[in-house]
Amino acid sequence: MALLLNRGDVQKLLNIEDAIDVVEGAFSELASGTAVMPDRTVMIDPDVGGWIASMPAYLKSSGALGAKSVTVYKGNPDKFGLPTTLASIILLDRNTGQTVAVMDGGYLTAIRTGAVSGVATRHLARKDASVGAILGAGVQARAQVLAMCAAASLERVLIFAMDPPENVQAFADGLAEATGVTMEVASSTESALADADVVALATTAAEPIVEGAWFKPGAHINAIGSHAPGVRELDTATLLRSKVVCDTKAACLNEAGDLQIPIEAGEYSADQIHGDLGDVVNGTIAGRESDDEITLFKSVGLAVQDISCAELVYRKAKEAGAGTEFDFSA
Repeated sequence: MALLLNRGDVQKLLNIEDAIDVVEGAFSELASGTAVMPDRTVMIDPDVGGWIASMPAYLKSSGALGAKSVTVYKGNPDKFGLPTTLASIILLDRNTGQTVAVMDGGYLTAIRTGAVSGVATRHLARKDASVGAILGAGVQARAQVLAMCAAASLERVLIFAMDPPENVQAFADGLAEATGVTMEVASSTESALADADVVALATTAAEPIVEGAWFKPGAHINAIGSHAPGVRELDTATLLRSKVVCDTKAACLNEAGDLQIPIEAGEYSADQIHGDLGDVVNGTIAGRESDDEITLFKSVGLAVQDISCAELVYRKAKEAGAGTEFDFSA
């Protein structure tokens, strides 16, 4: 029997604090060589603005095995009243290959993306970080704020987005209630970043929305909005000022316009990338080495994040008696 879990089930079972811990473990496994994760297969349909990916992974130590199918259709909210990101996850029994769970992956995708930024913040931000900033006010941006507040002792977070002012204020109010941290709506990107110790970029921008000079010494940056070739949120000056850590260097060089574009222009080199997050987690390479250096975590999203979180949701669902049982072989 397989367990079917809808979005509401996943929301009840998956919190950001637990997600940060399991994603940290997944990155440790990946760096240690006990995880199997083929490159994700990506298709793009420019006629409808669709990005479609299949993402399998197997974490041998934890026994988590499965695959995610995920799409990003930027026109969904306006045209169809649907989320931009939609996903489904199939979880398999490691011993038999039998399907044990099928769950909605849209909310999980947002939380696992926030969680990996939480891991990066835990290992790369200054220990005395007290001010956060978020660029964007969507589902992914909310998860980023939840994660930065869980990973660092923030006193306030500044928010800037191009959305209608009333929407941004509602976004801020909701996060203040959820985190207990003061949320302030900034008047511009530059003013949001001026005092920020931890910054997250979670927009759909195709061109840079920041300038390297806007970040204060000692800032940590989580760049997660851009995850495809040809689009970028960061300018080259930001890369040049920063110690860059990737979810994996190989994945980012294959998919991240934030890195590809300046490399192709001869303005930045792949050799300047410091390394992979899993190696920082395991202590194989150094993380932050001074209070003044700017650290930058670049992520395109990895299947180990999804499958580790899905395994956690499945375990919690079994304990709570959540979901609906279904027999695929009947």
